[in-house]
Amino acid sequence: MRRIHVGNALSAFGLGFTVPYLYVYVAQVRGLGAMTAGLVLAVFAVAALIVLPFAGRAIVRRGPLPVLLAALVTAALGALSLGLAGNATAVLGAAAALGAGQAVMQPALATMIVDCSTAETRSRAFATQFFLQNLGLGVGGLIGGHLVDTSRVSSFTLLFAIEAAMFLLLAVVMSTVRLPHAPQVGEAPQSAGGSWKRLLGNRAMVQLCVLGFVLFFACYGQFESGLSAYGVEAAGISTSALGTALAANTAMIVVAQFAVLKFVERQKRSRVIAAVGLIWAVAWVVAGYAGLGHGSREMATAAFVSTYALFGLGEAMLSPTVAPLVADLAPAGLAGQYNSAFALVKQLALAVGPAVGGPMGASLHAPYIVTFLLFSLGITYLALRLGRQLTAVQDQPWLARKRVVARGGAVAEPVAAEA
Repeated sequence: MRRIHVGNALSAFGLGFTVPYLYVYVAQVRGLGAMTAGLVLAVFAVAALIVLPFAGRAIVRRGPLPVLLAALVTAALGALSLGLAGNATAVLGAAAALGAGQAVMQPALATMIVDCSTAETRSRAFATQFFLQNLGLGVGGLIGGHLVDTSRVSSFTLLFAIEAAMFLLLAVVMSTVRLPHAPQVGEAPQSAGGSWKRLLGNRAMVQLCVLGFVLFFACYGQFESGLSAYGVEAAGISTSALGTALAANTAMIVVAQFAVLKFVERQKRSRVIAAVGLIWAVAWVVAGYAGLGHGSREMATAAFVSTYALFGLGEAMLSPTVAPLVADLAPAGLAGQYNSAFALVKQLALAVGPAVGGPMGASLHAPYIVTFLLFSLGITYLALRLGRQLTAVQDQPWLARKRVVARGGAVAEPVAAEA
């Protein structure tokens, strides 16, 4: 588990070097224009949507480790090619390889965490993963910002080379991991069609996927598109203040993650997700004040930064809740399939979110706030509805540990008396 967490941090560190500067690199540094830069971002999403349905089946059949290693090599080649690409065709091809590799890493690493954890330790494991991911992204972005120079192509080539090196280093670290109960070739429990049919027949999982789509659409899908456009156009936020807001989001996650973990672990998962919906509803109200409240520039900036911080608090509550719930809903041997299905839902939301939120945030300011305020309240409704589909242990996994302890005590007493 420690090696898996180190690997998560390394991959996030590598991504942090390039993700904030990808648009500038393609459009300005390579001189390929805004259209090509937009296509590159679209290719990332399309590549993920294409490979994820196959990734789940591959993880089930081959195990998560071989799939992860293949994804890392593909992503490393894509990153290095992107740093060397000089024309639109080469850039789009490299972006497709990098996007596909990144997409497959997520369910593969999630399945490895499931294999190396128990129901009692899983929430903490996923919370640690999310903490290290954000820390890696933040540190990588900070260092990358000091290395990059828009007047020198070579500085961007260096960034992409570092990213590729991080992926390869992660592959080396992961190759030393020995997973318990790793599935062997040919041991897949069902055919591909049968496993997907079984997943779609799981009402709780289908409802969780719908809830997940709304979660990612209403939050993550707005960070760098609609909410940013709204902040600049409606609230008059400067670019530096926008950077401060993003930093506040990461800082809140890093600071709050383990502080909220003990609280979250003892609550019903459905109620935790419902509470996140209410917190995000407050965040959208604060964002509404920032852009529509006619306050001072300083008050608007403070409100906007607070919006991102509130989103970060909700994210810290979700990380030990949603991913472990996906694992607990998966039948034996199908964790990879369920993780990939949920990652596919996430990618769909991240593709649709900016397309809907971007234009609204830039021009329809009041409808934008009202729409996503309602989506946040919808999260609360969907979470409470999901709770009715979950078993007591799925909603409160710590109950299983209490029952085991209770049973252990009941058995131990006669043995002790007999001795």
